[in-house]
Amino acid sequence: MLTENDDENIEDEVEAVEEKRSSSMIRIFGPALGGILLFVIEIVQIVVIAAAIIIPIRYFLVQPFYVRGASMEPSFYDREYLLIDEITYRFSEPHRGDVVVFRYPRDPSEFFIKRIVGLPGDTVDVQDGKVVVTNEENPGGVVLEEEYTDHIVTVGNKHVTLNPDEYFLLGDNRSASMDSRVFGPVKEEYIVGKVWIRGLPVSSFLVFDAPIYDELK
Repeated sequence: MLTENDDENIEDEVEAVEEKRSSSMIRIFGPALGGILLFVIEIVQIVVIAAAIIIPIRYFLVQPFYVRGASMEPSFYDREYLLIDEITYRFSEPHRGDVVVFRYPRDPSEFFIKRIVGLPGDTVDVQDGKVVVTNEENPGGVVLEEEYTDHIVTVGNKHVTLNPDEYFLLGDNRSASMDSRVFGPVKEEYIVGKVWIRGLPVSSFLVFDAPIYDELK
């Protein structure tokens, strides 16, 4: 167990090491150059420590994206800056209503942003301007109430039953979105993460939650 005196001794030892290093640098390179080199070393140390913290967050936990285009209006607009949560789906399954960033199945180098409306095992029908979901809990089919579309009609006709690893994704701006109505269901492996925060513009800052579909059991 460390006592208060032990802490003081450790602190003294650290300070002694720093003073010894400073004295050596100044003795070898002179006061001016030695001082500059010490400053550079401190900056490098700060950069290394910051990188050790930021890089894992950037590549494994959270990733920034800019919205491009109008396919998710009115929820998201062109050039808005979003932070994507990349870790949640490593421990839980995507939920209906989540807005996700995913790799375009026909060209995985491109990233799209859409909303999950169909889950694995669902049968999704796009017909008469509506989205109908049928599954074990709702064998008669349920029309999704989607206020986030601002009552834009869902154009097109589509009937698809999703495999255990597939999701049906649609843009909120149904009249200006290339989504699962065009390229079909998206496999889970293509999903990068879900939208967590809108950071820019600052006036539109918001932490996002998936909507609740009361009509579904």
